[in-house]
Amino acid sequence: MTNRQLFLNYVAQTSTAPLMLEIERAQGVYLYAAEGKKYLDLIAGISVSNLGHSHPQVVEAVKNQAEKYMHLMVYGEFVESPQVRYAKRLSEILPPHLSNVYFTNSGAEATEGALKLAKRFTGRTGIVSFKNAYHGSTHGALSVMGDESLKRKFRPLLPDTLQLNFGETDEIEKITCHHAVVIVETIQGEAGVHLPSKEFMQQLRKRCTETGTLLILDEIQTGMGRTGKLFAFEHYGITPDILLLAKAFGGGMPLGAFISSKDIMQSLSENPVLGHITTFGGHPVCCAAGLAALNVLLETKLTAQVEAKGAFMEALLKHPKIKAIRRKGLLMALEFDSFEQNKKIIDRCIEVGVLTDWFLFAPQCMRIAPPLIISEVEIREACRVILQGIEEC
Repeated sequence: MTNRQLFLNYVAQTSTAPLMLEIERAQGVYLYAAEGKKYLDLIAGISVSNLGHSHPQVVEAVKNQAEKYMHLMVYGEFVESPQVRYAKRLSEILPPHLSNVYFTNSGAEATEGALKLAKRFTGRTGIVSFKNAYHGSTHGALSVMGDESLKRKFRPLLPDTLQLNFGETDEIEKITCHHAVVIVETIQGEAGVHLPSKEFMQQLRKRCTETGTLLILDEIQTGMGRTGKLFAFEHYGITPDILLLAKAFGGGMPLGAFISSKDIMQSLSENPVLGHITTFGGHPVCCAAGLAALNVLLETKLTAQVEAKGAFMEALLKHPKIKAIRRKGLLMALEFDSFEQNKKIIDRCIEVGVLTDWFLFAPQCMRIAPPLIISEVEIREACRVILQGIEEC
């Protein structure tokens, strides 16, 4: 049996139509298939590989840490240098009150931990989220997801949840002293890159402060330089009570975190003890990779180049069949008339050697989120292939 047949037979499937690309290696902005074909990667593993694939400093950090030790003990029991050093480095670049890091395995786990933390700290039960939001697929994260079609088959979910319309300032007054937490994507990703106004975000922050409701900002997809700032909340002049990170946070390794103040985070450590626990969260090899990736991001000042690259790409992508382009930095959505049209263009691009995708809640939109290291030459080539695909479809 071929690897593709084994994949279909023995690996649990998430859809009835997987891409089925068999990749042997990846380097920089390119993926190399088993048959030798290469693909220019415009999705970076869904905003994971911000430094491209197999960055030498990240690979070296992984090798060095793996030679010292891998798993030792459940998270939070042993003093493990990679966790300590990464947490300290994060505290140096984040606002002062975001100084306590709880490492997880993934973004969904970060969401779960943050929701628990908010309920435990405030003593309240109400949770506010937004329509068309995506925070993960586990039960708690699913409860605050903004798409009913993905939720209804898995009910009952968390009770006492309220969903508001994203970006509508008149909805904010519905947040009350009953609510423990508001969870919101700083920029809605799976909705097709929808950006809120500065006014909306600032009023949301103000209302949470007034009602004693904790504000969780989900930067799982937008963090680590993707939008032209290290964190997307920097565009809006606000800070969260709890910050969620994952995807690029691990430098290509599985790692997430929820980050808050020591005062808030301490509430998980007693009454009950071990209020939140994980075996592999903050795995030392993953933390070593994440810290190496962050250091490269800071040392190369790569984030400062992101907005110009995104603007250059947007300027090249002019075509009457593109109904709209929504973008912040190198997170971009190209909107077409339908999913069917978009899928044809995506498939054509993949055939030619440019890998792109669609959005979960906006299937009519093409996802563009390449590694931040993408060059002007590579941007021109990617745009040429996309425009050619549009013409041919």
